[in-house]
Amino acid sequence: MKQIILSLTALICSTVLFAQPTAKTAADVAKFTAESVDLGKIKVGNPTTAVFTVTNIGKDPLIIEQANPTCGCTISNYTKEPIAPGKTGTINATYNAAGVSHFDKHLTVKFAGVDEIKSITLSGDVLSAEDYDKWAASNDAKLKAENELKAKETDNNKTKSKVKNVKNLNKSTVPTSSMSTPVKN
Repeated sequence: MKQIILSLTALICSTVLFAQPTAKTAADVAKFTAESVDLGKIKVGNPTTAVFTVTNIGKDPLIIEQANPTCGCTISNYTKEPIAPGKTGTINATYNAAGVSHFDKHLTVKFAGVDEIKSITLSGDVLSAEDYDKWAASNDAKLKAENELKAKETDNNKTKSKVKNVKNLNKSTVPTSSMSTPVKN
């Protein structure tokens, strides 16, 4: 009986001593604002950059070890310094847009201390110069109208109250609504 108890105790102690901590995943240490960026319509021959923002959600500084594109048509650059907990870093991916077509390009991201490889994606449509110019001309009018509408809405919402110190010398009360007047900037 002593041998069984001694064997079980030895087994439990060795299991506890040699137990591996649970491996961290990318989701444990980093959160991307977006894991996929659509670059929209791009003119052929016009390299375009997507910016991926990553937040350190762990307790230790986050280091981006690698951010590698899966093909030669994309170039990446990323924050090389450790990212403090709660702070952000970036991964820039530039697509060279050499050929007319739709594209989905992936980058593999490796964080220090994490075995998992994270994949992020940039996509879009490369148009010929002629098609891009037609698309831009038809969309410029729409964008201009939308921007004008947003500007008007912003101007209409830019009212504020002037605050004044008022002393009531009368015996009657003064309603507070008469004490502030909306003013346009």
